[in-house]
Amino acid sequence: MILDSLENAALYESIHPLFKKAFDFLRTQPLATLPDGRVVLDGDRLFANIETPDAKAKEDCKLEYHRKYIDIQYCLSGEEAMGWTTATGNGHDLGYNEAKDCGFFKDAPQSWFDVRPGSFVIFFPNDAHAPNASRGTHRKIVLKVKVQG
Repeated sequence: MILDSLENAALYESIHPLFKKAFDFLRTQPLATLPDGRVVLDGDRLFANIETPDAKAKEDCKLEYHRKYIDIQYCLSGEEAMGWTTATGNGHDLGYNEAKDCGFFKDAPQSWFDVRPGSFVIFFPNDAHAPNASRGTHRKIVLKVKVQG
């Protein structure tokens, strides 16, 4: 997992061949005016989901994990708390849906952190995360980057 601000994104562009394209999208598009929905950037290899999720209490957020995609979650507005734990060694796996590339754990996150506007979090397949904990409205972009780019 990586937590940083968009101004430092260039530090992480060499991690994956599609990261530069993902961060360029965040740096160059009129993000505040984009409607909720999907924006395809490179077929099924890279796409963005613009979201205004429902606010949840921390205890109502489930740990999720992905195997085929890396998440780059970027906060547009509001503030979001996210939980994190490693995706290995959890004893309460609720199952993985291959078609949706999403699985859930019953376990609680090991830690929580705040993500503020202009910041992003990168979750790799070895990271489980509990997104969307907030007290109010928040808006975000979730970039999905195929692991095997």
